[in-house]
Amino acid sequence: MDKCSFCGRSREDVNLLIAGVDGFICDSCIEQAHSILEEDFKSNDGFNLEDDKLLKPKEINDFLNQYVIGQDEAKKFISVAVYNHYKRLLQKKDENDIEIQKSNIILVGETGTGKTLLAQTIAKMLQVPFTIVDATVLTEAGYVGEDIESILTRLLQAAEYNVEAAEKGIVFIDEIDKIARKSDNPSITRDVSGEGVQQGLLKLLEGSIINVPPQGGRKHPDQKMIPVNTKNILFICGGAFDGIERKIANRLNTQVVGFNATKEKEAFDQSHLLQYISPSDLKSFGLIPEIIGRLPVLTYLKPLDKKVLRNILTEPKNAIIKQYIKLFEMDEIQLHFEDDTLEYIVEKAIEFNLGARGLRSICETIMMDAMYELPSSEEKTFKVSKDYASKKLESMNAQNLHITK
Repeated sequence: MDKCSFCGRSREDVNLLIAGVDGFICDSCIEQAHSILEEDFKSNDGFNLEDDKLLKPKEINDFLNQYVIGQDEAKKFISVAVYNHYKRLLQKKDENDIEIQKSNIILVGETGTGKTLLAQTIAKMLQVPFTIVDATVLTEAGYVGEDIESILTRLLQAAEYNVEAAEKGIVFIDEIDKIARKSDNPSITRDVSGEGVQQGLLKLLEGSIINVPPQGGRKHPDQKMIPVNTKNILFICGGAFDGIERKIANRLNTQVVGFNATKEKEAFDQSHLLQYISPSDLKSFGLIPEIIGRLPVLTYLKPLDKKVLRNILTEPKNAIIKQYIKLFEMDEIQLHFEDDTLEYIVEKAIEFNLGARGLRSICETIMMDAMYELPSSEEKTFKVSKDYASKKLESMNAQNLHITK
């Protein structure tokens, strides 16, 4: 009688019996073997750090340079922070040894300058779980929106629910400026999506054991909570902080506009006041002092000028123009952008004041008709001239004007 060589059950007792060279294996033993392999892979899943695999700050910066143009100051800060985070994880426990504390980061920069791109690029090279969350959806517990704990739920998901790995992860909290309180004075009324969220974030940033709902949200009240220690989780926060230049200007006793300038005032670069940002400016903007203290590393991202925007179009590993060329290559069509066309796209991006994000939307508008028509045509080459680009952009703007009327 045929029976499983592992458990000894006969063909009648199992759903499936697979024959081998000298024996058989049943479906139950296959499932059990699969679960054993999964557990083994999970315990050796690449989250274990080793000294010889530890990337130095300059190596991390070199990797960032492949994808992010400019922003050398911000890249330096992030490279050092991530490197130190690795070293903290590798630190051997010793009673007499100095305990290294984590240095959470806050990035300040205009929209489209590359805050989220920096976070996404870091995620490509990390050996630890990484997640990006949006602060705008967070509210105090008990109100419509997501709880603070949902941040850690997403980190757990990124770590495939391996708690030990998640406790060594990195979290990027985007749009941190959107949870600023409405004024510099303590709130009289309930500010459930502003100051309330900031106070809720304190326990995450400082390092404590948080009970995390594995499925997230409040739809599963009976789910078993997973305790997660945030002591070794690195938090990187980013925000545009629109209007913070006025706070900086007031602190520096300068005027952003006007003729009343003195020699002392002229010493400051008024075209880029973000480089003078300090924690007191964040407090004036609406972040509570406690949360500023838990984000000790403060850095800024420069506004993108014409030269940087031009380089963003063509230089990075996943540059926008390279992506379009690859898309057309897949249809066996050679695509070429003239230099005048690239200059025109950059000028329009500056005009719309959307930063690098605007480059993509402009290119999509210009290329939409070509991407629709050319795959069905017999043409094998296509050149994008400045005249073609301007006609497509102007026609789209004319349509939008017509719709608004």
